Amino acid sequence: MKLYGYFRSSAAFRVRIALNLKKLDYESAFIHLRRGDQRQPGFLGVNPLGLVPAIETDDTVLTQSLPIIEYLDETYPSPPLLPPDAKDRARVRALAAIVACDIHPINNLRVLRYLLRRLGHDEAAVETWYNHWIAEGFTALEQLLAGDNRTGRFCHGNTPGLADIVLVPQVFNAHRYQSLDLAPYPTIVRIYRTCLELAPFAAAHPDRQPDREP
Repeated sequence: MKLYGYFRSSAAFRVRIALNLKKLDYESAFIHLRRGDQRQPGFLGVNPLGLVPAIETDDTVLTQSLPIIEYLDETYPSPPLLPPDAKDRARVRALAAIVACDIHPINNLRVLRYLLRRLGHDEAAVETWYNHWIAEGFTALEQLLAGDNRTGRFCHGNTPGLADIVLVPQVFNAHRYQSLDLAPYPTIVRIYRTCLELAPFAAAHPDRQPDREP
């Protein structure tokens, strides 16, 4: 498999974690988002939307991090990333969706650049925007995690899964603007720290990627 990604992309970070948890070998193709590699014809032939991650398998190209992760889970079922019970699977998917569908899409690089360059907002305004949507999502997520006895060492039980894979990159991103106080989210922070103690999460960290830049 070949993974098209960028060290700072939270969506690519998710897929790296999943690949590591599954102990799958993959080749990396680095798409430098700040230089505009994603808009070059070569990559648009891989993903016409011009976003990472994308994965090439033997006979197809997969895009969008959550479908990629579920493909990996279905194709390489051990260790499982979703629980066996249907209601529990729905819970885990919902926790993941708070980040992947409600926080991340309006806080990613292309949105922030649009706010800065096309709409003329300054850095302070963009920082306010960024932190507002993380706080909105994290407030709900903290309540759902802290108030449910199915939460264990991780988002669901005592083994890492889909919700943790999605959560960790978002907490990493929350550190980007130091003005965001994470103290109101102790369960989220605890799970984040617990995950990073595990080699598959630590190895996927942006600071440990070959294409990392300051």
